[in-house]
Amino acid sequence: MTDTVKTRNLAVVVTIAVGIYLVLLAGRAVELIRSGDPVAVGLGVGVFALPVLGAWIVAATWRSGMQIQRLARRLEEEGGLPDTSELPRRPSGRVDKAAADEWFEQRRAEVEADPRDWRRWYRLAVAYDIAGDRRRARATMRKAVELEAAETR
Repeated sequence: MTDTVKTRNLAVVVTIAVGIYLVLLAGRAVELIRSGDPVAVGLGVGVFALPVLGAWIVAATWRSGMQIQRLARRLEEEGGLPDTSELPRRPSGRVDKAAADEWFEQRRAEVEADPRDWRRWYRLAVAYDIAGDRRRARATMRKAVELEAAETR
């Protein structure tokens, strides 16, 4: 079983668990609302907002993951999927900071050379990720998804 399949299966299991939790939480909210007590009704409405927000977050996360997977498949087919296997690693398995920084600078230079190429933005997102900057990695990957979508239109 490949790592991608294992990761997807884990995501499905976690999503099912979160879904069950959200349904149970919504049930509690409905019970509070049905009680008729003004305080309980107010609390129930507030509690009901949580499963709605949770469902939206789960859906957005899955949508984003599927978009990123589509880009990864395209890059793999083109032979342009970034390979970080040769970068030196710490005992924890994380890429050595100096090596991650150097690899990042190379990817940033690629983007600066052609900022309209989603492939370069994808590789830059991977560079942010191995450098430990997850927030910028996500934002950069969103940019890659936007550029790829515009290219395919």
